[in-house]
Amino acid sequence: MNRSSRLIPLIYIIFLMAPIYWLLNMSFKTTNEILGSFSLWPQNFTLENYEKIFTDPTWYMGYVNSLAYVSINTVLSVAVALPAAYAFSRYRFVGDKHLFFWLLTNRMAPAAVFALPFFQLYSAVGLFDTYLAVALAHTLFNIPLAVWILEGFMSGVPKELDETAYIDGHSFPSFFFKIFLPTIAAGVGVAMFFCFMFSWVELLLAKTLTAVEAKPIAATMTRTASTAGYELGLLAAAGTLTIVPGAFVIYFVRNYIAKGFALGRV
Repeated sequence: MNRSSRLIPLIYIIFLMAPIYWLLNMSFKTTNEILGSFSLWPQNFTLENYEKIFTDPTWYMGYVNSLAYVSINTVLSVAVALPAAYAFSRYRFVGDKHLFFWLLTNRMAPAAVFALPFFQLYSAVGLFDTYLAVALAHTLFNIPLAVWILEGFMSGVPKELDETAYIDGHSFPSFFFKIFLPTIAAGVGVAMFFCFMFSWVELLLAKTLTAVEAKPIAATMTRTASTAGYELGLLAAAGTLTIVPGAFVIYFVRNYIAKGFALGRV
């Protein structure tokens, strides 16, 4: 029983890691080798795919663009969600439950519903093909999620903490930033993680609202077809590099995510 209890998680981990290994394996092959043979490791090891990504502005700027609007979106979403979540967790007012539910319904809508309105709006005001266009579009989905996550963490903090801080002479900004935020640091980390990951993997709005200057890496990867077909090795290398930012974020917030699961808000 003990051996099987260890074997099952191992098999599960191998099953999860197999696609990532295969992607990495393909990234060191040429397209001809990928299509012409089946092998567990490259027969003719090459770094040409990575060299093209790091030397071609079309490719490496895609990563820069993606990181730029994802960072802007994450900061904006959490900054707006913090006071909203505090209000929902600390105050009761007419229609608060209905408002909270309505806020979450924005997260339920598919991105395709908003693609055309955003495209027309941003084209009219001159925001099309900018980092801000994609970042603002993604806040429509990330702010409700961040509010929901943060409200759960804030509700777990006793209200007596607020009252004690006010008695000690703290103003609201002083209390909120020096006392309250450190208390819910795990919630802020979880909220930022989910905002980052949604914005990083979202393709439809990012592709619709950009053209050249702010085109993200996901949009670049969809345009690798040529007369000879898709450059599979190049796509694999780009996909491998796309995993790296998410892996770094998960590594740094892994403890916060675990606390989020423990508190039942993730």
